[in-house]
Amino acid sequence: MDNNPLKRPTLIVVLGDQLSMNSAALRAGSADRDTVLMAEVMDEAQYVRHHKKKLAFVLSAMRHFAIELEAAGWRVRYVRLDDPDNTHSLTGEIARAQSDLNISRAVVTEPGEYRLAQAFAGYEGLSVLPDDRFLASHQEFRDWAKGRKQLRMEYFYREMRRKTRLLMSGDAPEGGRWNFDSENRKPAKSHLFMPRPLDTDPDEITQEVLTLVEAKFADHFGTLTPFWFAVTRQGALAALDHFVDAALPRFGDYQDAMLSDEPFLYHSVLAQYLNAGLLSPLEICRRVERAYYEGHAPLNAAEGYIRQIIGWREFVRGIYWLRMPGYIQENYLEAKRPLPAFYWTADTDMACMSAAIAQTRDEAYAHHIQRLMVTGNFALLAGIDPVEVHEWYLAVYADAYEWVEAPNVIGMSQFADGGLLGSKPYAASGNYINKMSDHCAACRYDVKQKTGEGACPFNPLYWDFLVRNADKLRGNPRLGHAYRTWDRMNEAKQQEYLDSAQKVLARI
Repeated sequence: MDNNPLKRPTLIVVLGDQLSMNSAALRAGSADRDTVLMAEVMDEAQYVRHHKKKLAFVLSAMRHFAIELEAAGWRVRYVRLDDPDNTHSLTGEIARAQSDLNISRAVVTEPGEYRLAQAFAGYEGLSVLPDDRFLASHQEFRDWAKGRKQLRMEYFYREMRRKTRLLMSGDAPEGGRWNFDSENRKPAKSHLFMPRPLDTDPDEITQEVLTLVEAKFADHFGTLTPFWFAVTRQGALAALDHFVDAALPRFGDYQDAMLSDEPFLYHSVLAQYLNAGLLSPLEICRRVERAYYEGHAPLNAAEGYIRQIIGWREFVRGIYWLRMPGYIQENYLEAKRPLPAFYWTADTDMACMSAAIAQTRDEAYAHHIQRLMVTGNFALLAGIDPVEVHEWYLAVYADAYEWVEAPNVIGMSQFADGGLLGSKPYAASGNYINKMSDHCAACRYDVKQKTGEGACPFNPLYWDFLVRNADKLRGNPRLGHAYRTWDRMNEAKQQEYLDSAQKVLARI
């Protein structure tokens, strides 16, 4: 018997967020010798109550990818959710496949979530290969982070720009600046033309999945139809082209804006494709870079978009693996309030919150400012338990996987890591939302009223948050102006804010 492991038949495990022909596990295998295992299991569908649209997207994309693998010459063992022999765990399906096929050796590309990494680490005979679809390896990020008391994306991003040579002019950044974020904060007006992301009509496979999801997960959050996500690499590439052609030129200017009847504005809505493996980070960034050099998109748009992918996306992944397993339990501000029910129902008179949550329910999508400065900001100000906030975000968005979602919530949104990831809490009163959106005009609360019945809840909650956490935040240099403003108020005004905040908190 030939004991060379490279010549022995191998079970190649492909996970639902690794739908790339270029994954490490597939590159390590041979189509004429090995078998690919893909499995739909309840463990992955229900470890949080995923949005129906996310479940439909992942399951349909998996089924389409299996067909592509077979067309490329691979033998594929595909286990469907309703297979009566399904063990409903990935390790269970690996063991069952190995037994049925008499294959002792299995290979998988490392999973993106710590819980799966632990499960695979304890599985004898399973080789885990590094996920080199990312630009920075775990060791590369650890080396960069070593000795730094605070980890700031901006400095890491510059290293990624140098490494990839994206938007570089020799050794200098294109345009003489690394970051054009100061130009990307314009409020949008409803009269502007705003293209939708590319719609894809569900084919027969997707229709079958939609029926399955409605039957199996009827009590999960979210609206399932209309379903318009692409579910193949070809469809994802078409969505990328559509974004670059139709929306990228104005993406930079209006990336922080919010409008009540425009859930997408100029955003790409490509993250679910990127995070599932249908697109790669460099191909997206090079496409965007080319649009700039061809004169189709301004530099602030191209740089701002590329920064989100090679800067922020890579940075939060590095933080996740650097700080797990304890990271999602961090609670620096000791927030303990339960998540309000309206995060699941959108039943609130706060127009900005209702719009963001209703959009999340209907589209499994909200852009970064809606997540950070509306739903995240409210949770921060109200002192919601960050674990509950984290689990909500993980459940409700089609692009959410723990490696990318947890640092964004625990570190960026809720400041639960005490400033490791962000230099200050992203706390704001209603004035920020009024500046960047049209929500306040139609809200039953008055954004200009600071306290009392009818005042925008964000206004008293902002000051209550600062006072409640003064022992931990007063020394933050980026909050010095806010605390000086508070200190100048007379005691009666201070008490008005605190009393109003307590009435808001009592209502939720």
